[in-house]
Amino acid sequence: MTRTEIWNAAYDNDTAPWVIGEPQPAIVALERTGAITGRVLEPGCGAGEHTILLTRLGYDILGTDLSPSAIDRARANAVAHGVPHVAFEVADALTFATRPDFAGPPPAFDTIVDSALFHVFGTEPELRAAYVHNLHAVCKPGGVLHLLALSDTEPGFGPRISDTLIRESFSTGWQLESLHPTRYRGRVIPSITEAPPGLEVSPEGIVDVAAWIARIRRL
Repeated sequence: MTRTEIWNAAYDNDTAPWVIGEPQPAIVALERTGAITGRVLEPGCGAGEHTILLTRLGYDILGTDLSPSAIDRARANAVAHGVPHVAFEVADALTFATRPDFAGPPPAFDTIVDSALFHVFGTEPELRAAYVHNLHAVCKPGGVLHLLALSDTEPGFGPRISDTLIRESFSTGWQLESLHPTRYRGRVIPSITEAPPGLEVSPEGIVDVAAWIARIRRL
């Protein structure tokens, strides 16, 4: 299966453990600090919860995803939440740099919000480097990337990564301003995902697992 087919299947079959029907608490808390400014990009927006939230709050934001099924679901979610004018687009984050409307000159975005996309490339150095390059190409100098990624510091599910991997990946062309532990909310789907040992799972199958949140400035 291609990358697109894999992601489409997760949305078409409702087996995406990251689709919880609400924004990540860590992203909600981030917004409340005033850390999101200017024109905003959310790559890998999935079902669109963060893009919908930020649009409702008045941000100029574009949500993109490689998966057409994800974007279809995001648009339906926007209508259901009474925010039908949300901007969504099918786009591959590994090709942002080839798009004049994204990469400019000048680059288009002041803030990038990555909720659980970067860690997907954790075991693939070439794709990870390509992704970081493409983010750099579309983020304005002085702009900020906010990165939420699953952590390998405790049992969990999904592609968990170390803080060292984040530091090394953004060592050139970026300045890491902060990197802290946080929690990432997911759902346990018995057919494909077991509950991480030692972690409390709600009756609805919701679980909070270890994660990193980083603030990284584009030089």
